[in-house]
Amino acid sequence: MRLLIVEDEPALALRLQQALEAAGFVVDVAYDGEEGWHLGDTEPYDAIVLDLGLPKIDGVSVLQRWREAGKTTPVLILTARGRWSEKMAGFNAGADDYMTKPFEIQEVVYRLRALIRRASGHAQPELVCGPLRLDTNAARVTLDGAPVPLTAQEFRILSYLIHHPGRVVSRTELMEHVYDRHFDSDSNVLEVLLGRIRRKVGGGLIQTVRGQGYKLAAQEQA
Repeated sequence: MRLLIVEDEPALALRLQQALEAAGFVVDVAYDGEEGWHLGDTEPYDAIVLDLGLPKIDGVSVLQRWREAGKTTPVLILTARGRWSEKMAGFNAGADDYMTKPFEIQEVVYRLRALIRRASGHAQPELVCGPLRLDTNAARVTLDGAPVPLTAQEFRILSYLIHHPGRVVSRTELMEHVYDRHFDSDSNVLEVLLGRIRRKVGGGLIQTVRGQGYKLAAQEQA
């Protein structure tokens, strides 16, 4: 899953980035409202962490622009502004959740995972697709109850597919949500990793739909 952090404090932005990458996310960072608005408007993120007190364009204005443009990406506001009127301004602009500084990094991780689950239609922290289960809080995958050892990249790919079971996900969409914007889209690394995942979870679960992309099936095919 791919995140955007819009935070003008470099030390805090780095802390968040490191913690979220350690939790399995791909993270882009913007340090002012103008860059943050542009990235959120042009890149397909699964969730965004947004500060309010940003240079160039304030966070509420950035969020309003995204929502007016039809962007539905879940947004977690993370700010030192704790007054109720300021929280209301954030929610009225289209925020999905709100945390005030100081905060626990792990809580940010859990809240973002919950926002991403809900945005893809899942209420429970455990996602199930046939014999495959993903515990989003523990970042653990099991197959018929047995743990599946996955690398960080393999986990991101499988996690995106299991958040969208039964739906054909194009190669472009999958790459956009599991790699940052600097990744070489001409690389064949995605196909290599999908081959490794298939060997670990069984070839019938991840189907290739010719000319369209990939689909995680609910049951293995005979």
